[in-house]
Amino acid sequence: MPTLESTEIDTNTTNLFGTPHNVILFNDEAHSMDEVVLQLMKATRCDAGRATQIMMEAHNMGRAIAFTGPLERCEMVESVLAEIKLRTEIQ
Repeated sequence: MPTLESTEIDTNTTNLFGTPHNVILFNDEAHSMDEVVLQLMKATRCDAGRATQIMMEAHNMGRAIAFTGPLERCEMVESVLAEIKLRTEIQ
């Protein structure tokens, strides 16, 4: 029986959870900035400051990473953003 000292623990999250994915949010001219910020807060559970940063990056650069995580969580985030028809993509 191995002792606790001789047991190695694999802390490589890529092996445990797979490669993280990104939800990309594209600039949107159909919604107000406030609408996008509120939907980002709802989708990603971030605060208003972080949601504003994401929204402004998408506004100024044409796209922004709205969320990074496991594919299943990214799909959930994307579905919440799609509730108001924001354009997204999972990469």
